[in-house]
Amino acid sequence: MLEPFRHWTMAGVTIIACAAALTATLILWLRPFLMRYALARPNARSSHQTPTPQGGGIAVTAAFILVASASMVATGAGSAQIATTMVAVFSATVLIAVLGAVDDIRSIAVAPRLLIQTLSVVVVIATLPADFQMTPFLPWWIERVLLVTAGVWFVNLVNFMDGLDWMTVAEFVPLTGGLVLLGAMGAVPPYAVICALALLGALIGFAPFNRPVARLFLGDVGSLPLGLVVGWLLALLANKGHLAAAILLPLYYLMDATITLIRRLARGERVWQAHRTHFYQRATDNGFTVRQVIARVVAVNIALVALAALCVRFDTPATEIAALLAGAAMVGFLLMRFSRKRA
Repeated sequence: MLEPFRHWTMAGVTIIACAAALTATLILWLRPFLMRYALARPNARSSHQTPTPQGGGIAVTAAFILVASASMVATGAGSAQIATTMVAVFSATVLIAVLGAVDDIRSIAVAPRLLIQTLSVVVVIATLPADFQMTPFLPWWIERVLLVTAGVWFVNLVNFMDGLDWMTVAEFVPLTGGLVLLGAMGAVPPYAVICALALLGALIGFAPFNRPVARLFLGDVGSLPLGLVVGWLLALLANKGHLAAAILLPLYYLMDATITLIRRLARGERVWQAHRTHFYQRATDNGFTVRQVIARVVAVNIALVALAALCVRFDTPATEIAALLAGAAMVGFLLMRFSRKRA
């Protein structure tokens, strides 16, 4: 009984280690190039004080795709149908990463940026199983339109939230770890678990270079594909009947970015322009250090993973409602704390 568990545990550790090592190696190789051509200079809306290279997402995205592909072949997790799905997902990931790379060096207008993002999301949504349905009470085509809309928003909110050292690591290391845990509980298919493992390892490999004070930023070339891939994985989780768990895992990012967007719309601001009004940014203005912000975000995310696991384990409407209320209360309290001056 323990042999399959040992096999998958060893395979998971190997996938994480390979992705982390490959990411770190690629970063060391790319860093001189990024120092020359992709330097992010501080401005009034920045959280950093000195010019810092961006583009670490090139290594994260490349390591993720290479390690996930090799792992599926090595473990036999990829049938012909799954292989076709992964080719489409990886192609969309590369497309949106190229968009991010160009935008990191030379700003792209809003319309073409949204067009390419939407195309990438449509390609990924098209790979979902034919019987995919999160909301049985809605016609399938309405659900697909809502999924594309939500996917484009998720891609952008991940990009918006990547504005502090270790923030992306603090969000997505627990989240991808949570997906692996839920995959072990049967909530997502094996190929999705492999992708989560590879992404987890790639982020771990990136983390030492981004720790405060960061020597390297992820850049749009990393945040955009990260949002695309994680959004796809969360959709696969929701397809198994675990919509509440799929909402809980990214709930901190969802609430911080969405509440901030609504507040900016209410003030009549141009929401596509850079700003410093996210709750985590306001926290640093209110006396929290970067490490204090990150520690609190990590703690809340670990609690959200636990709530998501409870939803999958008990799988009852009462459990899901209670977990969603508890998760929203925890995140809401943290956002409120970030918005006030630290004593």
